[in-house]
Amino acid sequence: MSAPVEHGDLVVSNAVGWRCATCGTSLHIGAVLPWRCPRASATDRHHVLQIVRRFAPFSPSDDPNPFIANDAELAWAGFGEAHGMDTDARAALVRELDVAIADVCGTGFVVTPFRRRAALSDALGFTADGGVWVKDETHQVAGSHKARHLFTILLHLRAAEILGVAPWNRAADRPPLAIASCGNAAIAASTLAAAVGWPITVFVPPWASEAVLSTLRQLGADLQVCPRLDADPPGDPCIHRFREAVAAGAVPFSVQGPENALCLDGGRVLGFEMIETMGHLLDRVFVQVGGGAFAAGIGAAFTAAGIHPKLHAVQTEGCAPLERAWRRAIALPGGASAAAAHWDQCMWPWELEPSSAADGILDDETYDWLGVFDGMVASGGWPVVAPEGDVLAAHEMGVRLTGIDASPTGTAGLAGLLTIRDEINDSERVAVVFSGVSR
Repeated sequence: MSAPVEHGDLVVSNAVGWRCATCGTSLHIGAVLPWRCPRASATDRHHVLQIVRRFAPFSPSDDPNPFIANDAELAWAGFGEAHGMDTDARAALVRELDVAIADVCGTGFVVTPFRRRAALSDALGFTADGGVWVKDETHQVAGSHKARHLFTILLHLRAAEILGVAPWNRAADRPPLAIASCGNAAIAASTLAAAVGWPITVFVPPWASEAVLSTLRQLGADLQVCPRLDADPPGDPCIHRFREAVAAGAVPFSVQGPENALCLDGGRVLGFEMIETMGHLLDRVFVQVGGGAFAAGIGAAFTAAGIHPKLHAVQTEGCAPLERAWRRAIALPGGASAAAAHWDQCMWPWELEPSSAADGILDDETYDWLGVFDGMVASGGWPVVAPEGDVLAAHEMGVRLTGIDASPTGTAGLAGLLTIRDEINDSERVAVVFSGVSR
């Protein structure tokens, strides 16, 4: 892998390339549209590209926009740098898109609040030295963390257009964006697409909420309802139709790393913000897990900064493929740290009908499970399966004691804390993320 572009003695980008976690294939950071491992295929999807970071201190700037403050860490920025786009030009692109996004949804990207919640900490029996710190993502673009994942894909696309390396010549020739989602990710994707006038197709299940569908229509998304077909293999039929669209030329505007690795790039920014506020002071982080990119991004951020609070990936008892994979992995040669060699034996779609009030994390497969495993192994954490009673209690308690209007999905990380509260010292400092407004 060749070195990134250098400016005198200063290498601006800490992201220098991509490497597949399963087969080891490497790509230079300057690769155009590096969505998937080149060895991935329709019959072998067990590949995921992960960012290769050079050894350098984690040192964000003080810019109020988190994507500018963390420019040196981001793979899209490394791509731009490799093709001659300097720091000022990258910042200008972020600001341009941010203004366009704010025109659509009322806000651009912001550093969201992250502070100790006294009433919640007291109710859970923590001492004044410990407690629960809540990162409130409900006022982020489109009401959740999902837009963070997608923004780095959009930045890469626009940078490729500006630099003249995109496979299309003009905006009218742009391929459509595509995403499989019926909730926050779909709304985030459609919001960003509307901001830049990019056509987007959203693949949704027959039971999708009318409130969400109405929002997507207002944002100009092309909705494709995806019932399960007799000929479908196991897994989500929305994912099957999404993959067919991508095979036909659509851009995978996805929050699933195996479908588009750049979503993992933006997902780390939330973790970087937590580090800026708390750093080494945190003891544990509980993150709700559906497809897994959220937890994978936070884990990768802490690893990049050399900080390792225990990462707990939280799923519900109604759908817990990640915890099942963890149990399988630790029983195999090499344990959880060698799980990439045992994908078929560890991760497959949940056979039972998923069920929980936290319906936004009922992905039948944890697509980014390897990244989540990396974060848990590095920190000494482990997955937590929350009983439905804890999911409901966490939502009631979380909303009442913080005043944050989050959905049951958005408070599901707190459910994991409730589930293992007896294992946690009263003086520990624990973080959860409330992400996803009630709709």
